[in-house]
Amino acid sequence: MSSKPGGAGRIKIRPPRRGLANDFMKFDEAWGLLSEALQQIYERDASNLSFEELYRTAYKMVLKKHGDALYNSVNDLVKERLRRVTATQLKPTRPTFAAGSSAIERRESGNRFLASVKQAWEDHQLCLGMITDILMYLDRVYCNDNKKPSIQAVGMSLFRDNVLRNVDYDIGADLNRVLLEQMQMERDGDVIDRARIRSCVYMLEGLYETLDEREDQKVYLTKFEGAFLDASDKFYTEEARKLIEVCDAATYIERTNDRLNEEWERTQSTISTLTEPKIRAIVEQRLITENIREVMQLEASGLNFMLDNDRFEQLKLLYELVRRVDTHVNEIRRMLKDRIVHLGKEINKGVYSFRKAAVSADASGEPSTVEDKTVHAETLMALRWVEDVLALKDKIDKIWLCSFESDQGVQQTISKAFAEFINDNRRSPEYISLFVDENIKKGLKGKTEAEVDSVLDKAIVLFRYIQDKDIFERYYKKHLSKRLILGRSVSNDVERAMISKFKVEVGYSFTSKMEGMFKDMNVSQDLTTEYKKHLANLHSEDPTIDLDIKVLTSTFWPWSSMGGEATHTCTYPTELEKIRASFQQFYLRRHNGRQLTWQPQMGTADVRATFKARKYEINVATYALVILLQFNDPDSESLTYNEIKTLTSIPESELIRHLQSLAVAPRTRVLIKQPMSRDVKPTDKFSFNANFTSKQLKFKIGTVKSMGNKVETDKERKETEDKVDESRAHLIEAAIVRTMKARKTLKHSDLMLQITEQLSKRFMPDPGMIKKRVESLIEREYLERDTKDPNTYIYLA
Repeated sequence: MSSKPGGAGRIKIRPPRRGLANDFMKFDEAWGLLSEALQQIYERDASNLSFEELYRTAYKMVLKKHGDALYNSVNDLVKERLRRVTATQLKPTRPTFAAGSSAIERRESGNRFLASVKQAWEDHQLCLGMITDILMYLDRVYCNDNKKPSIQAVGMSLFRDNVLRNVDYDIGADLNRVLLEQMQMERDGDVIDRARIRSCVYMLEGLYETLDEREDQKVYLTKFEGAFLDASDKFYTEEARKLIEVCDAATYIERTNDRLNEEWERTQSTISTLTEPKIRAIVEQRLITENIREVMQLEASGLNFMLDNDRFEQLKLLYELVRRVDTHVNEIRRMLKDRIVHLGKEINKGVYSFRKAAVSADASGEPSTVEDKTVHAETLMALRWVEDVLALKDKIDKIWLCSFESDQGVQQTISKAFAEFINDNRRSPEYISLFVDENIKKGLKGKTEAEVDSVLDKAIVLFRYIQDKDIFERYYKKHLSKRLILGRSVSNDVERAMISKFKVEVGYSFTSKMEGMFKDMNVSQDLTTEYKKHLANLHSEDPTIDLDIKVLTSTFWPWSSMGGEATHTCTYPTELEKIRASFQQFYLRRHNGRQLTWQPQMGTADVRATFKARKYEINVATYALVILLQFNDPDSESLTYNEIKTLTSIPESELIRHLQSLAVAPRTRVLIKQPMSRDVKPTDKFSFNANFTSKQLKFKIGTVKSMGNKVETDKERKETEDKVDESRAHLIEAAIVRTMKARKTLKHSDLMLQITEQLSKRFMPDPGMIKKRVESLIEREYLERDTKDPNTYIYLA
């Protein structure tokens, strides 16, 4: 079988020559035989050689103590052979690097040279393998005993020194230049012979600087990789400059990603995988670390543009690139927060601009009419603010999910951004409570349970962002109380679900009074049923008045926001007074020692009224019912304002409002006012409007300036803030006493820190207010200052 280099053969074994094995010749004669055989191997003419004869010859030479001479002679032969190969095979194919040569010429010249180097390397490996087999005993005995490198190791070092580092031709330098030029061509979009380059790289990986063949001493690492990385660094520095100049952000990040993929593929198929982390670091440094911030800030295509226009894929790619160099993606988080805050403040600006315009309009129009319209429009604006914030939240959440891989660090940034601009709007607690109120009253009709939960969860998300949760609690209790009393909730189950969500967020103390409201409503329902049974037992005929009573525990309900703090007196007509007294007697008999305070300003009534045209069923406030019943007497054709006031004892402000509703509002003028004007004066007369007509048989007469739950006026807002401050003062004092009672002595800074931590779930206490409450407690002798250290407080039992 042929033993030419590059073939898949082996040396043919022949019987040993007569006398050679038995009568060993001298060294020169034996070496002559071996050297001739080795030359034949290099000349690709080893078919007539006997492996066994050659092996025995080398074996005998070692036994006769000629191992050192044999070892050196083989090395000299291999060295000379490699020098000849360099001069005859590699020198003629050395490439030219002339500046004027075309890319095609350079590529073809380089390919010819690489092919020659590849062939020389493969021939050497094959020949060296045969020589190593022949000299196997020399390796086992002589090299081991004398601590000499193996023939294989020496053969590799000889190829390194006499081919790649040949002093006359420096093939290694040419190889480096060709490989680097080929890499550059491929980066520029040309097609190269990857397999040929890979073979040459394998060669460099198989050669070592030292005979002990340490991994970090591979010629690939010591001579080629550094040059490759330097050239790559220059290329990507220039590449980054060009991309910044001509590309938009989307193109830049796409090209960067392509380059990273190209370099990874190059290390897998063309050069060594050892270089992959190093070339990746260069690309990341030049294209991402040094320039990505500038790219993200591009006005017409950067991060803000991608966020505004829902460029999910581009954002995802940007996130993946930035995360390569910064696992926390701090720059994305910083710019994302700034953008969310900017967009949020734009939403806030819409509310502020509207309120400013509303004040201007209020100053120029008819006071009452303009004020009503302004408050109504501002209420709609408040609801729109919440919807806009939720729309922004949905948008950002989708980007977070689709583009930022649900990164928890990014989620924290998003939360901080929303909390910042939401709390920047001081009326956000009121607006969010109004949003919940609007949805629970009518917005959830016809929606599935999942859709209802979605709306409630969105409201809870906004609630989490609110810093002053005690203000939200005040508004929510106010809105909840009106929903419960007026029966405007879509579902009690939805109400309870919302309260359960609040309880999970901030605890039982936040919801205890709300739950007490529901308990009162259930008790009142049972009480009404029992009272009706009581009346049925007393009277066989049906009562003319059907009473529905709600008995409310004063500590649960927000009386101040429901108008319950002011004195609301009323002289009820005989028929109403009779049923009122009856229920009160019934209730106090069952609950001895309790006191009932009637709140007519909070009640409603359905009354049947007969006019000339037809009969109507009208829903009115309790005060309006009391007024209307004054005209139930046929002898009472007309009554003056003062007469009505005397008969009913309704507070003046309430009386004017209800008279305006009954006699001024165009669609519900069941009374006639003389003279007709919006203002009610003491001399005005009122009479029953027998000619009243309406398209609806059942309708409601709303109270002037009472549109259900609405945004507060500036005056109401000021009152709310004052009540909140008063409530906070009590909470701060309680926290101070509780803390000092447990610690006995505490420094001022530590006390401030602990009070802030305790109360931050409900509101962020102002340091000035804490200090003021501490001074108050000192004055009332709950605390005292340490005489030795004024900044230390001592609890007084």
